[in-house]
Amino acid sequence: MSKNEKNDFGFLGVDYQNRLLNQIIVDTKFGESVIDAIDPNYFQTADLRNIMVAVKNIKDNYGSIPDYPTLEFKLKQIDESILRNFTLERLETIRNITVKTPKLIHEEAIKFCKQQELSKAVKKIQKLIDTGKAENFDSAGEFVRTALDVGYAKDDDTTLFDGIDEVLADDYRNPIPTGIAKLDEVMNGGLSKTELGVVVAPFGIGKTTLATKIANSAFNEGYNVLQIFFEDQPKVIKRKHYSCWTGYELNTLGIYREEVIAKVKEMEEKSNGSLKLKRFPSDGTTIKTIRKYIEKKISEGFRPDILLLDYIDCVQPSRKFDDVYSGEGNVMREFETMLSDFNIAGWTFVQGNRSSIKAEVVEADQIGGSIKKGQIGHFIMSIAKSLSQKDSGHANIAILKSRFGKDGLVFQDCVFDNGRIQIDIGEQQNSVTEFEAKSGINGINQQVVNNVLDRIQRGKSSEQII
Repeated sequence: MSKNEKNDFGFLGVDYQNRLLNQIIVDTKFGESVIDAIDPNYFQTADLRNIMVAVKNIKDNYGSIPDYPTLEFKLKQIDESILRNFTLERLETIRNITVKTPKLIHEEAIKFCKQQELSKAVKKIQKLIDTGKAENFDSAGEFVRTALDVGYAKDDDTTLFDGIDEVLADDYRNPIPTGIAKLDEVMNGGLSKTELGVVVAPFGIGKTTLATKIANSAFNEGYNVLQIFFEDQPKVIKRKHYSCWTGYELNTLGIYREEVIAKVKEMEEKSNGSLKLKRFPSDGTTIKTIRKYIEKKISEGFRPDILLLDYIDCVQPSRKFDDVYSGEGNVMREFETMLSDFNIAGWTFVQGNRSSIKAEVVEADQIGGSIKKGQIGHFIMSIAKSLSQKDSGHANIAILKSRFGKDGLVFQDCVFDNGRIQIDIGEQQNSVTEFEAKSGINGINQQVVNNVLDRIQRGKSSEQII
């Protein structure tokens, strides 16, 4: 055996082995993905091995990972009393563990098991080579694929008839609202965990304003919020939040210092959530960098419900690509995967291309860089401002894509005040289609037309009745 060869989990310690068993039992999806590759002999002590044997036996005989009561019942059948008592005590220790960094536990186990399975595969392949029979060589690839599949969930499909009550539940999405009433209405409540929202806008329009507005509203609702940014200093973002709460313009906060301090303290005491601000450097930050930071925060007791990433164009690919566009698409895919892994709702922001700067309505084909940045999103909206709208604090907001509501809508002349961080589509605003917006039909005129058409239709119906 070579110096670096490891044949069991001993090099990781008993505490790790306790946590691994906890995760196999508690996180059944993870347990299903590794149980076939974990030999009970990988555990150092007899009581740990007994628990793993029981887990595997129940899984083999009944098709699922057992819960703690089932395991306890099974382990009470151990004949030798001293070993039985030790094993039951160990099970109770494992049951009471709180694992704050489950992904780290998973990764170490998967890496070790893959090494073991690959080692077994190499030995099997060597035997094939030794036989000298070419017809057997096709099995070599299957041995390697089986080893590399360790850690991937099995049987993750479903049928139309599974979990019908959960599918039809009113709260099947549990969305986190944006705090912009009309937008939440269009989004069927907001953005849910694992869903990705993308905002497209040219520079200087107010992407950070919208990010701060959504973050502030989520915090006010009691959610744990992580707001990541690259180009602003933390104190600038803090001032934006203070404006959200007070309604005072950013450049007048100092004038109302005492009132602002009182309001900030009130919101701190009032909210059940937490809001973390994190500035990353715009050079060298990858999704892996952000992932490690989130893992650290989770280990410290802060698990975000929603993440605002301002903005994704500042994130670099984790590996090299032949062209820039492929790298940009990969970054967005990594971001979506991270949201799913951590069960977080995520908003990110994308620069529009050159043609978006003067556009009255920013469309999907005006996303800067790779179009894949938009294709991956569950919900995509855009913001556009004319020079007069910038001066008056208004904007045109378009819903470009929605997997859970209506899209192809444009809201014209919405309140979008970067100075006070106030955004309001307003109940008086009526959505129009992109064609209507381009044709110069505003929401109010369209409402008049609809009312006239409605009266004409009612008149025809009355004539038909007569």
